[in-house]
Amino acid sequence: MPLNDAVLTVLIAGLLPIICAGIAKWGAKSYDNEQPREWMAQQDGYRARADAAQQNSFEAFPLFAAGVLLALMSEVDIEDVAQCGWIFIAMRLAYIYCYVTNRASGRSIFWALGLAAVLRLYVLAM
Repeated sequence: MPLNDAVLTVLIAGLLPIICAGIAKWGAKSYDNEQPREWMAQQDGYRARADAAQQNSFEAFPLFAAGVLLALMSEVDIEDVAQCGWIFIAMRLAYIYCYVTNRASGRSIFWALGLAAVLRLYVLAM
């Protein structure tokens, strides 16, 4: 099952930006689906922070997905790959929570821990 776990973490990481977008738009009475970027640019508070978390999730995804693929191609122990994947997902979820709820220090810590999990994939693949 660890291979499925490794693949599942890539899928979840790929869906995180969509979750952030949902948080930014949830319950908005004035959401403009014809001009969504302009509407989002006018938001503040948790909606703006959720949008920023969405952008960062898009930025973090390629490095993570490539790390998983490289580790798998290098025949790294699948359990290690899955463990790094789940750590990355947990750190990203905590990061998003901290971002949306305006906890800057926690956000930075969880971002760094998520990056460390990704870097471990690359080290294992070498």
